[in-house]
Order: sequence, then C-alpha cells, then structure tokens
Amino acid sequence: MDPRYQTLLGKGPKKIVHWEHFSNPDAATYISGIDFYQHPRLCMQKINEMYPFLYLPVPASDDPLPRPEEQKDTKKGRWGHQNREYWQQEEAKKFFRDREEMLKFSPLENADFSSWKIPEAADYRDEETIYKRYRKNYPAEWGDKAPEGTYVSAGFYNTMFMWPILVFGYENFLSICLEPEFERIMNEFAEINRRVFRAFARLPVSWVCCHDDIVTTAGPLVSPGWMRKHIFPRYEEFFSILKNAGKHIVFMSDGCLNMFVDDLMALGIRGIISEPYTDYKSIAKKYKDCFLAGEGDVRILMRNNQEEIRSMVVSMVETGKMCGGYMMCIGNNIPYNVPPAAVKLYFDLSAEIGYR
Repeated sequence: MDPRYQTLLGKGPKKIVHWEHFSNPDAATYISGIDFYQHPRLCMQKINEMYPFLYLPVPASDDPLPRPEEQKDTKKGRWGHQNREYWQQEEAKKFFRDREEMLKFSPLENADFSSWKIPEAADYRDEETIYKRYRKNYPAEWGDKAPEGTYVSAGFYNTMFMWPILVFGYENFLSICLEPEFERIMNEFAEINRRVFRAFARLPVSWVCCHDDIVTTAGPLVSPGWMRKHIFPRYEEFFSILKNAGKHIVFMSDGCLNMFVDDLMALGIRGIISEPYTDYKSIAKKYKDCFLAGEGDVRILMRNNQEEIRSMVVSMVETGKMCGGYMMCIGNNIPYNVPPAAVKLYFDLSAEIGYR
C-alpha cells in the first residue's frame, strides 16, 4: 500500500511522509545540482530520488522553461517559476459596476465560467460535462474505482466559500454577504457544486481534497453563525455524496482553523491540511489518528537559522508520533524566495529524524 494512503487512513508507517506546497526553483537547483529551468523534470525527479518521502510533483516535460527575468514583468507577483499575469481581485471588480449588479447576478445563468480568470475556471452547466473533464485524467480501465491501496485523488478549489469571494472579489463579498438577496446566490452556487461532487463521486479516486479558505491567520473571516447557516450544511451534503461513493475527504484551508475544526470533523472528513497558525497537537490529541498536515512554518525557513529549523522539525516529529495520520508539511508554502540552504536543511533533517 502507498505510504501516503496508509497515512490518509491514520495508519502512517514509521517513516513520516510529506505533503509539500513546493514552488522554489532555486532551491530545486541547489538541492539537485540540476538547473531547474534547463531540465525541470530531471531536476524534480532527482530530488524525489534523494528524498523519497517527499513525493514532490514532477513536470511532465523536460523542455526548458523561461527564467523569470525572461518573462513579461507584469508587477502582479510571482508563483514558482512564473510571473503572475493578473491579480484575481482586480479582475473581479471588472464584472460588476455596483452592488445592485452583484446582487442580481445568477451563477446558474452564467454557469460557464471558462472565460473567467479564477481558479476552477470551467463550464459547470451540467454534470456530464464536468465528469468528462475530470475523468480523462485517469486510466479508462479503472472504471469508477481506484486500484486498492492507491493514493489517487481529485481536488476542488471552490468547495463553497471560495465561489463568491472569487466571483465578486474579497471586499465586494464582505459588502453583500449579509443581504437577503445573497441567499439566492449561495443556493445557485450550491447547485453548481452538487454537479461537481456528483461527478467526483463517479471518478476512480480514493480521496478528494476539498479546498475553501474559510479563515484568515487570525481566525474566521465571517461569523460562525453565518458559516453554520450558509456553508457547513452544504459541506454536509457534498461530503455525504463523496462518502456514499466510498471516497475519503481531506479539507484544506489557509489560516487558523481552530474555531471550525470540530464543525468539520463532525462532517466525517479524515482531517485537515492548513497552516501553522492552527493548533495541530490539540487536534491530534482530540481526534485519534486523523489526517493532519501543515504544521511547518515557512517564516522559520525564511530566517534560515539552523537551530530554529531543527527545533521546528523536532516539534513536527513529536506531532507525527502522536498521530498516525500526520504528514510533514510547511503549511504556508515553500515559495521561490525561501533560502535554498534552509529548504535543504529541512529536507535533510526530515530524512534524519522524521520517524514515528
């Protein structure tokens, strides 16, 4: 059985495996000795050979990639090896002239989001279209079930909460989310997601990652009461669709999830992947061998202090010993500007002491 699938089930092996958000080409080059931009596939393959517990994504092609300085400078930031071409919050403001237009918007009448500059930009007008779009990513001979013991997944970024934030923009969402008319909008987004999760239930996957950034680093973005009215009942419905099809569920959110962990676990998910602002040791104590990832802190890597990095890894391993579903993970990402030496030390220490 794949060690990652064992961990997902709360039966993680002695060697603690990782789930990393890794987007640092300079660190990849430094660690592997292979220029990431010249040989992206060979570079990432080499790192996974060096650290087989990491399971970092490997590009499909080894074709050279343009370096950031060779790309168009858009002033919109950077992710990994690419400069951003747009900032989503600015794009959202282009669609609506005022509050009245936003409150009249119909997600179902505009369910083809393929031209929008948002994550999950696609056509959601019917379940079969959604299913075919995802089904092509898996071998035809698998049918509707992944091979036993395999770590095969699907993921959706807009589980519910992200839809209005992405479509209207963060500030606009906050300005209209308490209006009576907003309930209709959420009902229509929910219908779109019924189609998505019914389609996912038919996919040959063993688990589904459901993403919604429902909190900030300080906690809830909106009141718990609002969440328990508009969001969690929809989660219960969507997660039930997946569970009835034999899929496990992991919930992913940025920020500090402490306020909502109990709500989420009550819905039957295997566990969470979040950021280091969340109290992982408390969750590990309360929910035996649940899935947990995201305790590692990139702010520590950024400071590049060897003793501080070692202390962080030691603490992560302690949590891993408490919980058979624990994966090591820098929850707030390993982006392009983290010192390569700090990343290598984190990987080396994980190799040395990352055992239950």
